[in-house]
Amino acid sequence: MRVKGPEFKAGYVSIVGRPNVGKSTLLNRLIEHKISIVTRKPQTTRWQIRGIKSTPEYQIIFTDTPGYQNNHKNAINRYMNREVTNSLSHIDVVLFVVEAVKWGRNDALVADLLKEVSATLILVINKLDLLKERSSLLPYINNLKEKLPFAEIVPLSARRRKDVDLLESKIVAMLPSGEPLFPTDQISDRSTRFLAAEYIREKVMERLGDELPYRTSVTIDVFKDEPELLSMSATIWVERRSQRAILIGGNGKMLKSIGAEARIELENFFSKKVYLQTWVKTKKNWTEDIKALKMLGYD
Repeated sequence: MRVKGPEFKAGYVSIVGRPNVGKSTLLNRLIEHKISIVTRKPQTTRWQIRGIKSTPEYQIIFTDTPGYQNNHKNAINRYMNREVTNSLSHIDVVLFVVEAVKWGRNDALVADLLKEVSATLILVINKLDLLKERSSLLPYINNLKEKLPFAEIVPLSARRRKDVDLLESKIVAMLPSGEPLFPTDQISDRSTRFLAAEYIREKVMERLGDELPYRTSVTIDVFKDEPELLSMSATIWVERRSQRAILIGGNGKMLKSIGAEARIELENFFSKKVYLQTWVKTKKNWTEDIKALKMLGYD
């Protein structure tokens, strides 16, 4: 792979927007790897997660961010908002992701943040495949044009490869010339332990997103990576004993089911057999406790 020369481009791109507009789906499609978990629940993404796309002509470092919150009551929401604002420093391009013909208070909050950003702005209007009345799209676009100085406006569905390829070509045109910023075989700046914890948390949210939408977190206690087997022990944290009972389920069935689904995802990602043990522990009001958040990796 040729990675040097005057034609090569490299730069940082931050993906921002309100909760549940499809930022993580877009990141995974752009880099063609699943490094950011996706569920139907808002607030699935809690950290900045970088995904790296390298080709012979360019390298793009995409940063997925949590959905920007208008609720600042608890410590974890404040943490997630800081992750968003921190992602807007020292970058080349911002992808402001909104949902087709839907604009609300949280979208407006993100737009206000971007007024102070010097990076090139691209408006990405996502979920085009769910839009029933195409005639409503043009007035929506015309309204958003007035809000920020967008260099490009790209309506798309993050689920469609051809749409994402078009967006990627527009991003590349805006990147500065330069050498690769990361090794060209690297797809993320996150550790494999972090990604493993996220895969497990994804299965918890898929199974219990209504009962325990935002009160769970996952830490990896043991991570032993051998040539043919990855042995792992994970703790799923909740805030109350009643939540612990829900997560374990009758005769441990719910926890076993979550573990089995997570193991399949982990084996696909690591391309080897995975032995996974899961435990459930209680940390009272961890979403409100700054020390607890740091202990769980929100630092």
